[in-house]
Amino acid sequence: MWDSGADAGLLSPVRAGSAVEAATGDTAFVQAMLDAEAALTRALAEAGRAPADAARAVVAAARAERYDIRGLALRARSGGNPVIPLVADLTAAVAAEDEAAAEWVHRGATSQDILDTATMLVAARALPLIVADLDRTAAALARLAEAHRDTPLPGRTLTQHAVPTTFGLKAAGWRALVLDARDRLAALRPPAQLGGAAGTLAAFEDGVGLLGRFAAETGLAEPGLPWHTLRTPVADLGCALAFTVGALGKAAADVLVLTRTEIGEVAEGSGGGSSAMPHKSNPVRATLIAAAARQAPALAATLLGALTAEDERPAGAWHAEWQPLRELLRLAGGAARDAVELAESLRVFPDRMTDHLQLTGGLIVSERITAALAPRLGRSRAKELLTRASRRAAEEGTGLVAALAREPEVAKALPAEELRTLTDPSAYTGAAPALVARALRRTAHHHDG
Repeated sequence: MWDSGADAGLLSPVRAGSAVEAATGDTAFVQAMLDAEAALTRALAEAGRAPADAARAVVAAARAERYDIRGLALRARSGGNPVIPLVADLTAAVAAEDEAAAEWVHRGATSQDILDTATMLVAARALPLIVADLDRTAAALARLAEAHRDTPLPGRTLTQHAVPTTFGLKAAGWRALVLDARDRLAALRPPAQLGGAAGTLAAFEDGVGLLGRFAAETGLAEPGLPWHTLRTPVADLGCALAFTVGALGKAAADVLVLTRTEIGEVAEGSGGGSSAMPHKSNPVRATLIAAAARQAPALAATLLGALTAEDERPAGAWHAEWQPLRELLRLAGGAARDAVELAESLRVFPDRMTDHLQLTGGLIVSERITAALAPRLGRSRAKELLTRASRRAAEEGTGLVAALAREPEVAKALPAEELRTLTDPSAYTGAAPALVARALRRTAHHHDG
């Protein structure tokens, strides 16, 4: 039975059940804090500053299942963070097995060292899960772009038909954003944190050397300086995650438009049902991604606001980061998971796209006709005639060809057969197919760990 006080993800279906949800839960954070404590004692032992037996005793006690997480949360209220009660419980657990070893728990560190390091460990463990889903999404979008390189549909600007494009170019654009997000996340190198009470490493002999050993023991990057109030790692992580959710949100926003009943140019492979209307098949994957994308900017803004952290440890700025950063990891992880499902199962309906190209009776390619008339009538006159004919076609519903046929100058300059060819929307997709080919040559930038 789920603890009635725990967050089971009921109000956040985008992250419920995802791998990143498990990797960012309270248990994962407690384990990461314990891993940081164990790494510190191992680093001290490696430097000859602590007994090897002490390091082994701390490692043996550093298992999250041994600790009451709800109790830690409640006791965290006293000191303002969960490290304080966890250190007390870890010390007691080590002392029960080796009283002398307990003296080396948390030696020289401050709570922020442990929680910052734990946060970066959680991030470092979650990021590859997100990147893997982004890779799968990009691969699925590449297949869509290739299959529909030449599939024409209306380009829409400010909600209205503009000029034709291809669905392949649209899918290639989605993929480009996914690769942008993937590259940003893969480039991150979360650092360890160790500075002691005020970032001077004063409690350690050869503190600079210990910083390197500690980072190596955690598997995190070694920072140039303790970063208690230099929050670049958190800001970078938050911005990359928010970008990722927004990039996926762009694709979701397009899918939500294109799946409307009156448009129906695409559909989710298995849409969701409605509690009231049996006929509906809702674009649920796109909806959940869009919901995540609406939340992410505000969360990232909180992290950016925490950059203005006073002194050598701030009151409130550091504390304000914890939940927004975790939520960004979860939203990015859930959105990436849903993006895989969306991209891999998206259904495309080229016939509907072709039908919609005809909705304006040729007006969608008026730009092309202007370009064809300009060398014969002059650009200004060509634009004037097209504007008049386009207005007449829209008002009378006659279609652009018929409206232009009533303009003697146009009829003289453009034979009827050429005019019909020029008003074929499917023949006016410009460089879209070539752009798709160009976009598909791009691969993700792989970074060595």
